[in-house]
Amino acid sequence: MINYKHLHYFWVVAKRGGVARASETLHITPQTISGQIGLLEESLGEALFQKKGRNLELTEVGRMVMSYADEIFSLGGELEDAVRNMPATRPVTFKVGVADVVPKSIAYRLLSPALELEEPVRMVCRESSLDALLADLALHKIDMVIADGPIPAGVNVRGFNHALGECGVSFLAVRKLAKSLQPDFPRSLDGAPLLMPSDINMVQPRLLNWFDTQHVYPNIVGEFDDSALMKVFGQAGKGVFVAPSAIAEEICQQYAVEKVGSIDEVTEQFYAISLERRITHPAVAAITETARAWLS
Repeated sequence: MINYKHLHYFWVVAKRGGVARASETLHITPQTISGQIGLLEESLGEALFQKKGRNLELTEVGRMVMSYADEIFSLGGELEDAVRNMPATRPVTFKVGVADVVPKSIAYRLLSPALELEEPVRMVCRESSLDALLADLALHKIDMVIADGPIPAGVNVRGFNHALGECGVSFLAVRKLAKSLQPDFPRSLDGAPLLMPSDINMVQPRLLNWFDTQHVYPNIVGEFDDSALMKVFGQAGKGVFVAPSAIAEEICQQYAVEKVGSIDEVTEQFYAISLERRITHPAVAAITETARAWLS
């Protein structure tokens, strides 16, 4: 690999027209400069200068190297100018991972405070499985993970769980189905078509346990990793579906469905997972404070 210090000495000598003049510019002895250029020629395997009388002239290879050196050091000057002229208030980059089981509306409500800070923030959002996001967190590729539970037992990631809050769940359905189930809720769910979160969602075992305690056994017609897809099936009248009560009214308006009923015995929980025990990142602090007030 080229030693760029040697290349710079060569470039200055060629620009100034000789070693003596370059020595005055660089404040380095002529012997040092000549030695450094000799090392550059040795690494390239070609002579860069040739003597013509008492002067030095570039060889053919030297002229080619000079053209590249001109571009390299010109770009270096542009880089310095660009850095000096950058605005004083550069946005803080906030890289966050959202577990794919977290409803989009919840994710938006949790993350939006980061964009309302006085200090400008550039948010980089990634959605994936919790395992993949925790791996990225461990490698410092992201600053925080939003998940529907704490770090699972057995996952070898050193991180800290920051509880954001929890809320009950609501059962929603198209108007005709909802009207038929509302009067005797939750007993009316027995045998009713149900669309529910799949087993990668933390809420599923809580729901199944609650059905057992109530002696209510719906007809589970579909299980979904993606809550948005589950809502589309519910909007089409394929069954009752479950959503966090905190956004139930919003979902009713968006998908033209109605609330069958709500329960607090089963809760959806939300966590911010980070590598720091004490939150210092301004965006993470804004998220946790707002979320705890909203989901309290």
